[in-house]
Amino acid sequence: MPFWTYMLHCRGGAFYTGHTDNLEVRLAQHERGWFEGFTSKLLPVKLVWCEEFPTRHEAFVMERRIKGWSRAKKMALIRGDWNLISALAKGKNGPSTSSGRTE
Repeated sequence: MPFWTYMLHCRGGAFYTGHTDNLEVRLAQHERGWFEGFTSKLLPVKLVWCEEFPTRHEAFVMERRIKGWSRAKKMALIRGDWNLISALAKGKNGPSTSSGRTE
């Protein structure tokens, strides 16, 4: 069974990143506002990026990594601009946010 990491573009320009084992169902749930919180307050949402992974763990790890990225790096991922992603990774200052946490 494949698992997916995905990114949604939300009203107001915000991005939401998540993971799931059924991308079609999860997108429909987001679009209908079934999840209280971030995306339900920022409808409509649009899928702008997704990638398939063989395990839930790998999908979750990628979700957490992306959540720690800057907006510029997320936009480069959406465009598939691997050179810019690499340059942005090399040019960062401060603590790593690859886990999505800064403490």
